Amino acid sequence: MPGTDLVRLRLALTAFFALDGFVFAGWVVRIPAIKEQTGASASALGLALLGVSAGAVITMTLTGRLCRRYGSHLVTVVCAVLLCLSVGLPPLTRSALALGAVLLLFGAAYGGINVAFNSAAVDLVAVLGRPLMPGFHAAFSLGGMIGAGLGALVAGSLSPARHLWGLAVVGLLVTAVAGRALMRCEPLTPAGAGRTEQGTPRRPDRRTRALVIVFGLVALCTAYGEGALADWGALHLEEDLGASPGTAAVGYSCFALAMTVGRLSGTTLLERLGRTRTVLAGGSTAAAGMLLGALAPSLWAALLGYAVTGLGLANLFPVAVERAGALAGPGGVATASTLGYGGMLLGPPAIGFMADWFSLPAALTSVAVLAAVATVIGFATRHVDAG
Repeated sequence: MPGTDLVRLRLALTAFFALDGFVFAGWVVRIPAIKEQTGASASALGLALLGVSAGAVITMTLTGRLCRRYGSHLVTVVCAVLLCLSVGLPPLTRSALALGAVLLLFGAAYGGINVAFNSAAVDLVAVLGRPLMPGFHAAFSLGGMIGAGLGALVAGSLSPARHLWGLAVVGLLVTAVAGRALMRCEPLTPAGAGRTEQGTPRRPDRRTRALVIVFGLVALCTAYGEGALADWGALHLEEDLGASPGTAAVGYSCFALAMTVGRLSGTTLLERLGRTRTVLAGGSTAAAGMLLGALAPSLWAALLGYAVTGLGLANLFPVAVERAGALAGPGGVATASTLGYGGMLLGPPAIGFMADWFSLPAALTSVAVLAAVATVIGFATRHVDAG
C-alpha cells in the first residue's frame, strides 16, 4: 500500500477512535436525565444499563469472525453508523424495559466498532513497524473528554433528545467523511484471511490461544482500574477525605487527563523502552499510584495518586490488544477486548462488595494489586515476541 494511503488510513482510524469516545461520553453524561425521564428506580436503571454491557460482550465475541469474512474496514463503518443512530434512541423511551432494549443495540454497536477498529489498527501497526496503538487510544480518550465536557455545557439548556440526536448527526457526518477515506484503503488483512484452502477458519494453536487470554488478562487488569475509579474514586475523596462534591469530581478528571497524556506519549515511550519495559514501568507506576490514592491521609496526595495511576495504566490496554491481535488477528483482538470490557464491568461491583466487607480505601487497593498482576504478566511474557 502506498505511503499516502497508509497516512489516510491512520487518520481515518484516529477519527473513528475519537468518535467512539465522543459518542459514548455524550450518552453517559445524560444518564441522570434519562433516569428521570423513564421514572426508573436505581435498581431498574442498573438493570437497563446492563443492556450496554450485554450487547457489547455478545457482539465482541462475534465481530472477529465478521472482520475475517468482510474486512475490518467495512465492519468499522457499519458499526459506526449503528452507534450514531442508536445513541439517539434512549430519549425516546419511557420505561426501564424499553431503555434496556435500545441500550442492547447501542452496546452491540459499541462493542463491534471497538473490535473492528482495533483490528484495523493492529494491522496498520504491523505494516508500519511502529508502536502506534497508544496514539489511537489517546484519540478515544480525547474524544471522551470533549464529549463529556460538551455534555456538561449543554445539559442545562438542551433536552436529552436534542443533545443525543445532535451527537448522532455529528457522528454520521464524521462517519461519512472518515468512512469514505477508510473504504478507499484496502484492508491490510484481506477479507477471508485466516482460512484454510477449503475455506474453513484456521484456528490458532493451543499455545497461541493461551497467550491471547494472558494478554487479555492484562487488558482486564487495566480496565478494572478504569471502571473502579470512574464509579468509586470521587466517593472515596468525598466520604473518606472530606472533599466537597465539586473537588471530588476533579479526582476522575485527574486520572483521565493523566491517562490521555500517557497515551499521547505512548508511541515514543514504546519506541525507547520496548513493550516489556513499558508494561513493567506502567504497571509498577500504577500500583504505587493507586496505593497512594487509596491510602493517603490528605486530599491532594490522593489526587496525585489518581494522576500517577492514570499515567501508569495508560499504555497497558493498547499494548495488550496489539500483542493479542499480532498473535491471532481479529479473533485475538476480540478476545482481549472482551476480557478488558469484562474487567471494566467487574471493577465497580467488586469494589462495592469489598467496601462493605472492609472499607472503601482497602477495596481500592485491589486496583494496585491487579496493576501488579499486569506487571508480573508483562515480565513473564517478555520473550513471546520482539520488543
